Amino acid sequence: MKSYTKYLYPTLVIVALLAAFTLLARQVRVTPISSRYGIAGPVSKTSPAVSTSQPVDFENAAASAVPSVVHINTLTRFKNVAGKDLPGQNPFGNMFGEDFFRHFFGNNGQQYNIPDQKASGSGVIISPDGYIVTNNHVVSGASEVKVILTNRKDYLAKVIGTDPNTDLALIKIDEKNLPAIHFGNSDSVKLGEWVLAIGYPLNLDVTVTQGIISAKSRSLGINTQGAAPVEDFIQTDAAANPGSSGGALVNTRGDLIAINSAIASPTGSFAGYTYAIPVNLMMKVVGDIKKYGTVQRGYLGISMAPENLDDDKKKELGITDNQKGIWVMDVDPKGAAAEAGIKKGDVITSVNGTAVSSDAQLSELIARLKPGDKVQLKVYRGGNEMNFEPVLKNKLGYFKGMGSAAIESLGADFTPLSKEDAQKIGIEGGVVVSNIHDGIISSETNMRPGFIITRIGNTPVKTVDELKQALLDQKGNFQIEGIYPDSKEIYYFGINDFKK
Repeated sequence: MKSYTKYLYPTLVIVALLAAFTLLARQVRVTPISSRYGIAGPVSKTSPAVSTSQPVDFENAAASAVPSVVHINTLTRFKNVAGKDLPGQNPFGNMFGEDFFRHFFGNNGQQYNIPDQKASGSGVIISPDGYIVTNNHVVSGASEVKVILTNRKDYLAKVIGTDPNTDLALIKIDEKNLPAIHFGNSDSVKLGEWVLAIGYPLNLDVTVTQGIISAKSRSLGINTQGAAPVEDFIQTDAAANPGSSGGALVNTRGDLIAINSAIASPTGSFAGYTYAIPVNLMMKVVGDIKKYGTVQRGYLGISMAPENLDDDKKKELGITDNQKGIWVMDVDPKGAAAEAGIKKGDVITSVNGTAVSSDAQLSELIARLKPGDKVQLKVYRGGNEMNFEPVLKNKLGYFKGMGSAAIESLGADFTPLSKEDAQKIGIEGGVVVSNIHDGIISSETNMRPGFIITRIGNTPVKTVDELKQALLDQKGNFQIEGIYPDSKEIYYFGINDFKK
């Protein structure tokens, strides 16, 4: 034994030094080279967030992303509504949701007084000059939106625009040099990848939870806010609770990969899964809102077979198990797909080179595009692969007609604002949107009845005739400006590709 003792201690020292060097090397991270995309923060262009040869680094990711996540407090002032117009349910379990009001007030069409309501949510700074993204359901209908930064400074925010179909909203505060978050690539996230959820749940201070990507392209059918909802959620088991809405889901570099939007829960509190809106879709939506005031969304004009069809229904439709892709159940004869030659029974296998396996995934890829964009589709028909290039339309096709058709195409009823009401509100005049039905307003905006239009493009309007004339002067894209009678905020709704 003595003959080996003199070699033992030097050997142990060498082993210890090697182990320390290896551990230190594994903790070294390469800082990615970033560039700016669209309106928002820098986009990370590096490889996957976690290497299998490196330990997971939550500390640096949290330190990088937390300053970009803000607390949002909203105030909805007293209002009088009919039973059928009572507030809707918050996907994150709003304690003053639809069920609460219907339980106490019923729904028989009578008028009810709803007291002032305060609510809380989260948001993500996406550019240094004050633009913040959050959920539509966080700010929808709010009379006042307050943003609180991690340094405790608070600001009143302006709602730039919202998109109920994706449950996204863009707001802005008057500040500069803010810590904008870096963007990741939601298309490249992998099942099992580590993520952090950052937000302000339960009205607490900023909170960070960890989990993994447990599913992609989840469609839950929970978005009832828009006429054409888009659901392609990233699912994670990172904990979230009421107040987490609009917060950040980031990878282990701290790059934003999704906006937390909903939880699946029987109680309204976290029960295992959180659902988030992919950042690639978010960038398109908020980019449109900033540029046009609303979202330009292209439509294929098809209906797709649901993924959960039983064997009998598949047999009835002629769907076989070896057919991978999206089964086209029907085609709008006036839609983009039909004009390109796509038929009922075709199977769409890829969109612009990306293989598709669910209707949610296909819907999101199309939602990133706008009317007039050409999309490349691979389709199987009768065992043969075919290529099509439909040119997307808006939901109602391309509007035509002039004169009275211009105002009719908006799809609403209009009445002039009385002088007495104008004086009460403190404006010179306007046109009240008294009813909304099928048309441009319902398909391209989330405008509600009662909205008072004060300007079309650059033209002030006080009468229905002035509204009609102002519409005749518009071409292409323009904005409708106005207010709601119970709010001092000015709202802008963008109208795209307007043809008289």
